[in-house]
Amino acid sequence: MHPGQQVAVGSPGRRQRQRVPLPLLLPAVAGLLFLVLPLAGLVIRAPWSSLPQRLAEPGVLTALRLSVQTATVATLLCLALGVPLAWLLARVDFPGRRLVRALVTVPLVLPPVVGGVALLLVFGRGGLLGGWLDATFGVTLPFTTPGVVAAEAFVAMPFLVIAVEGALRGADVRYEEAAATLGAGRWTTFTHVTLPLIAPGVVAGTVLCWARALGEFGATITFAGNYPGRTQTMPLAVYLALETDLDTAIVLSLVLLAVSVTILVALRDRWLTRP
Repeated sequence: MHPGQQVAVGSPGRRQRQRVPLPLLLPAVAGLLFLVLPLAGLVIRAPWSSLPQRLAEPGVLTALRLSVQTATVATLLCLALGVPLAWLLARVDFPGRRLVRALVTVPLVLPPVVGGVALLLVFGRGGLLGGWLDATFGVTLPFTTPGVVAAEAFVAMPFLVIAVEGALRGADVRYEEAAATLGAGRWTTFTHVTLPLIAPGVVAGTVLCWARALGEFGATITFAGNYPGRTQTMPLAVYLALETDLDTAIVLSLVLLAVSVTILVALRDRWLTRP
C-alpha cells in the first residue's frame, strides 16, 4: 500500500449485502412468510367491528382477569425463588452446579403436558407431597386457582433464572468486594449493591417470566383443569372457544398476540440483535 492511499472501509460489506445468493434468499423469504403469514391471517380475520363487544363478554373478562392475576402471582413466586437460585448458580461454586443448572432449564424444553403430569405426581393427593399437604394443612393444589399459579411458575421460572444469572455473571464483582471491605454484610451487599447492578436483567427476566406464565396452556390444563372462573385462563379459553365460537377464539388470540408483541418491543434492545 502506498502512502496516502485510501481504503474504502465498509464498502465490501455493503456490496455483499446487495448481492444475496439466490439459494439463501429464497428459503429465507419462505421462512419469513411461514412465520409472518399466520399472524397476518389472525389480524386480517379478526372481527374488528364486534371486537369491543366480544372483549366485554363476561366469559372473556373473567378469563382475562384470571390470567393476569395468576400470571402476576406466579411471577412474584418466581422472583422470590428464582433470584436466589440464580445468585446461587452465578456466585457459588459447588459440586454438581452444572447438573443443577441443567435441571433448572429442563422446563424450557419439556413438553408442558409432561410438566403437568409431573406436577400431579408431586402435588396430587396421591403424590409425593400432595397427600402430606392435604392431611397437614388442608391444601389441595390440583384443579384449583393456586394450581394454575403452580403450573405457570413451573414453566416460567427458567426464563427468570437464566436472565438474572446472566446479569449476575456480567456484573462487576469489584463493587461487591468494595462493599464487603467497608464492612457491609452479605445481605446488605446483595440488597444495596448487587440488586441495583443487575436491576435491568431482573426486570427483563420478570417481564419474560410474566409473559410466559400468561401464555401457559399444557401444564395448566393437565394439572389445574379448565373450569371457568377458577382455572380457565386465556389460552384455555381460546382452546374452548375454537369448538363453539371461532370469532371469540380469534379475539382472545389477538389479546395474547398483542401482549407478546409488546413484550418483544419493550425488550428489543436487550434480547434482539441490533443491525
